[in-house]
Amino acid sequence: MNEQTNKEIRYRPGNSADDYDTFLIFEETLADLVQRLGFTGDMSWGDETQLAEMWQVRRPLYQHLSQTAEQFWIAELDGQTVGFARSVIHDGVRELTELFVKPGTQSAGLGRSLIERAFPKEGAHNRFIIATSDFRAQALYLKAGVFPRFPIYYFGRPPEQVSFESDLQFVPLQADSDLVVLNEIDADVIGFRREVDHRWLLANRQGFLYVRNGRPKGYGYLGRNNGPFALLDAADFPAVLAHAESAAATAGRAEFGVEVPMVNETAVTYLLSRNFKMDVFMAMFMSERPFGNFDRYIATSPPFFV
Repeated sequence: MNEQTNKEIRYRPGNSADDYDTFLIFEETLADLVQRLGFTGDMSWGDETQLAEMWQVRRPLYQHLSQTAEQFWIAELDGQTVGFARSVIHDGVRELTELFVKPGTQSAGLGRSLIERAFPKEGAHNRFIIATSDFRAQALYLKAGVFPRFPIYYFGRPPEQVSFESDLQFVPLQADSDLVVLNEIDADVIGFRREVDHRWLLANRQGFLYVRNGRPKGYGYLGRNNGPFALLDAADFPAVLAHAESAAATAGRAEFGVEVPMVNETAVTYLLSRNFKMDVFMAMFMSERPFGNFDRYIATSPPFFV
């Protein structure tokens, strides 16, 4: 049976009809975590206008996550959604994209039950998650068999036009003709192909292929949110990031920001030299086994998937 009952909690497979409820769970849980960690700043939760605006921004992402999920489970209490978990799998690598439980119902075994359903070991040769720093979640993920590899920090600043010299060409990505190239770059940099994500990114962000002497050397995506960026040579990050910041300035964006694995020393050094500010909120990349070359990578923002 797909539906399972544990006391008053009912677990069922999720679908696209659950998108808004899962969005609300995420926003409430994030606001609770931020408060518990002592961070300050504007949050959508508690402001109906901001929450409605954020939903319009995030709706395409939630649609993509629900439509491409390998496992998607909802926890209900008295008919109300109180938690959910979701994962995707690409080339045998499974990523837990989300695991959130409504404040007030946490620490009641919900997280464990959801992760068992959405993030099994079977059927994957490696698993990973971009996790929050919440110690309760960390303990849950460690018990699930994934371990910290490196932190990911958001770097941001008001964008400016940046002069730079590079022999790279910045070629706009084409939706269909460039997918093979993107898959090859991903296989080299992150260790797996994920064509379905590129199709979504191409439809929702401006993509660039970075070319040198007629050969692809990487790619990157720009927009209201930026990333991912994957390069065959980390030395190209200063030029790529200067190009991206300049594009953000031209577009009149209030901020340009990127989610940077802290093993990417070249990107971190460059961003600090440009006086980018590190956000106090940190994510942790956790996996069963080390994989990929994340010193040549910048993650998707927001980091629901790598």
